[in-house]
This record gives sequence, C-alpha cells and structure tokens, in this order.
Amino acid sequence: MALTITENTMSVTLDGRTIATATRSSAGWHVSTWPVPLSYNSAITALTLAERLATHGENDPFVLAWREELAHG
Repeated sequence: MALTITENTMSVTLDGRTIATATRSSAGWHVSTWPVPLSYNSAITALTLAERLATHGENDPFVLAWREELAHG
C-alpha cells in the first residue's frame, strides 16, 4: 500500500493501481469511496479502509470498526 498526501489531494494505491482518492474543498475532504465530506484525519481513515477492504474483504474486523467510526465520527 502506498498512501500519497499533498496539500489538496490524497490517494491510496495497491499493486500499482489506485484504490481510492480524496480531494480537498471548502466543505472538507471528498473521498471517492465515502458519501459525505470528511475531516483530514477521517479522510485518511477512509483511504486506509478502502485499502483494507480491497485486501481483507467486508467481514474484516478493522473494516467493520472503521466504517462505524466514520459513520458516527
């Protein structure tokens, strides 16, 4: 996994392919795999979640916990 963060964008790649991206706006960070804008830290969590989901699947305990955290955080 490679997480790349710049001032206005973030992306996570796995085996050379982009899994998810995030773009900063006045409303927060828009992550390609999450329906609402997020804070900086939550966007990083969402990108990590996307990578974990791609490698471990839907029932992974970390996937479940991070989804819950993002939904209520």
